[in-house]
Amino acid sequence: MFAVISDIHSNLEALTTVLTDIEKRGIKTIYCLGDVVGYGPNPKECLDLIIEKTKWCVLGNHDYAVFYEPSNFNYGAEQASFWTREIMEAETDKRRSDRRWKFLGGLPMRQTLKTKLGASTAVVDFVHASPRKPVNEYIFPDDVYTNPAKVRVMFERVKHICFVGHTHLPGVFLNEPDFYLPDELGDSYPIIEDEKAIINIGSVGQPRDKDSRASYVCVEDNQVNFVRLEYDIETTVGKINAIAALDNFQAERLRDGR
Repeated sequence: MFAVISDIHSNLEALTTVLTDIEKRGIKTIYCLGDVVGYGPNPKECLDLIIEKTKWCVLGNHDYAVFYEPSNFNYGAEQASFWTREIMEAETDKRRSDRRWKFLGGLPMRQTLKTKLGASTAVVDFVHASPRKPVNEYIFPDDVYTNPAKVRVMFERVKHICFVGHTHLPGVFLNEPDFYLPDELGDSYPIIEDEKAIINIGSVGQPRDKDSRASYVCVEDNQVNFVRLEYDIETTVGKINAIAALDNFQAERLRDGR
């Protein structure tokens, strides 16, 4: 049994709500798909929790932007990356500072887990964005209709199951190709040995599927269960609005899940 979280985006209220729920479920192992930082007001606190609570984390494009440089970011995302870097560099506790920078600098682009899930033996890949370009390629649900060749190429890189984030849109891609929303699956996808799937787990800290609740998945036996949780959005909104370097749009979008 394990949980997979992604796209926290420095949203401490969402992250602590999700971690509390995971603990209540008795889940001891957590994997993170990156974008711990970016957009939100609490990068240091979120990094500390991810370092402490997760077994591993892979590199997201916002993590890359803070450690290296933003690439193909809009103005608001770029400014948030620069502000995050400034906040982290201003840390006076050298031990904490060094641990955070070492963590960001050491994030791998991909992790793979071979495990028994119920009656199935599964090979599970963990990337932030896509099996082909792990850090910054988007796979959108509409791609199954507008660019099916792209989706088929993605599946050529998938051995069995691949967990992704990045778009903040939860659901399951199959290699017909097809895409299923969590609601269409009853919020649960059964892992089958001979069926490939790319599973987007959604976003903890900045959902974009018009549902403002934090999103993550927990895996028990062979079932991937999609979980949505309400959290204290208004506290996060207030923090963002109080920081001049962060675009107020990053606060407004949290209320609408966009």
